[in-house]
Amino acid sequence: MFKKVNQIDIEFFRKLYKERLFVSEQINDDYCHDELGSTWGKPEIVLKAISTDEVSQTMKYANTKNISVVIRGSGTGLVGGSVCIHGGIMLDLSQMNKIIELDKKNLTVTVEAGVLLMDLATYVEKEGFLYPPDPGEKAATIGGNISTNAGGMRAVKYGVTRDYVRCITVVLPSGEILKLGGKVVKNSSGYSLKDLIIGSEGTLAVVTEAILKIVPLPSSIVSILIPFNSMPEAISIVPKIILTQVLPVAIEYLSKDTIENAEQYLGKKFPNHESNAYLLLTFDGEPSQVKFELSTISDLCLKEGAIDVYIVDTEERMNSVWKARGAFLEAIKSSTTEMDECDVVVPRSYIADFLLFIYEVSKTLNIRIQSFGHAGDGNLHIYLCKDNLDNDEWKIKKEKAFVLMYEKASEFGGLISGEHGIGLDKKQYLFNLLGANQISLMKGIKKVFDPNGILNPDKVI
Repeated sequence: MFKKVNQIDIEFFRKLYKERLFVSEQINDDYCHDELGSTWGKPEIVLKAISTDEVSQTMKYANTKNISVVIRGSGTGLVGGSVCIHGGIMLDLSQMNKIIELDKKNLTVTVEAGVLLMDLATYVEKEGFLYPPDPGEKAATIGGNISTNAGGMRAVKYGVTRDYVRCITVVLPSGEILKLGGKVVKNSSGYSLKDLIIGSEGTLAVVTEAILKIVPLPSSIVSILIPFNSMPEAISIVPKIILTQVLPVAIEYLSKDTIENAEQYLGKKFPNHESNAYLLLTFDGEPSQVKFELSTISDLCLKEGAIDVYIVDTEERMNSVWKARGAFLEAIKSSTTEMDECDVVVPRSYIADFLLFIYEVSKTLNIRIQSFGHAGDGNLHIYLCKDNLDNDEWKIKKEKAFVLMYEKASEFGGLISGEHGIGLDKKQYLFNLLGANQISLMKGIKKVFDPNGILNPDKVI
């Protein structure tokens, strides 16, 4: 299907990349899988780009020679999206990590695609600003966040990555460089190609640079931890919180078993771990506003059956609670021999019903399933754990569980992925949900951008 990389190709790229080129045994196994590790594929050559021009020359050559190319950032994906299943070229953008400009007048920051989310957050905060998108994986690159339209815990109030991308510089598979968008706040100038590429998981173009919207840093940030007797009690309060017209930054659902995993993984105790279910909410803004919002929501929750309300207002408490929340994925991963993930998104009114359904699936199939998620936007993170199942049993049960969960999500008006994307691992479920007509339209778009199909082939559609 695709041409294999030969010595002539290697010599061409060696002139361009010099010591930033790796082949055969020089290629680290980390390049063969993503964070989840269930999909494996070894690239024939790894190239570490340091400029948009290098990316352009690489894509032009690969397109001419019909060599497949997969783009790589930090490799923190969970659906096999950044794995070279056809060999070919892995184009690593992690060294394109410059923060180019902070424009305070226009409230934008310009960055290369390889900048880490945590480095960007630290940089703008020191200057008195906030970059709101807040995915759990802080070591992910901005390019990866853009490619998956990453969401995160602040999405309730602030939205997702797409809402903060003003402009992107991209390289088409042909090698042509385009600048899509600008520092402008509004844009009705034709089709929004920028927004089409955001969330396309590296299948349409290579994002090399971005101009991102930032906001002034809130002067006060306070969280509250609210324990409930049961999950339905905790989840049922979420729509009522939204109806108060108080908009928290985050509304996270935490279960007792997930907290216990995090405690064991971190070796630290959670402030409260005796209840079966919790909501973790954060508020930001002016101190008087935060105080009013916190009081309003605390009173509402206590009236509706919450056991207590714990204010998380000191740096020590904030670190304790949010570090535990941030460790959930790694904690679950460390508790089992293998796992797979499902990040469905359902309407808020169906979160409790969906979680109860997951418990039934776990019992019926006799497979451990752990979950947590963004209760404020209906995006749930569900992890199937292999534990002591043999390989055949694990595969059968896992497939049955995914089919049942995605069918139920569809029944509730939900979708397959809220923020992790489709990649390779969730393709079959996307087709079942969207149907042939929508998939055909997507394939047509892919054909326009990438006529030879060399860029991240066989992913998403």
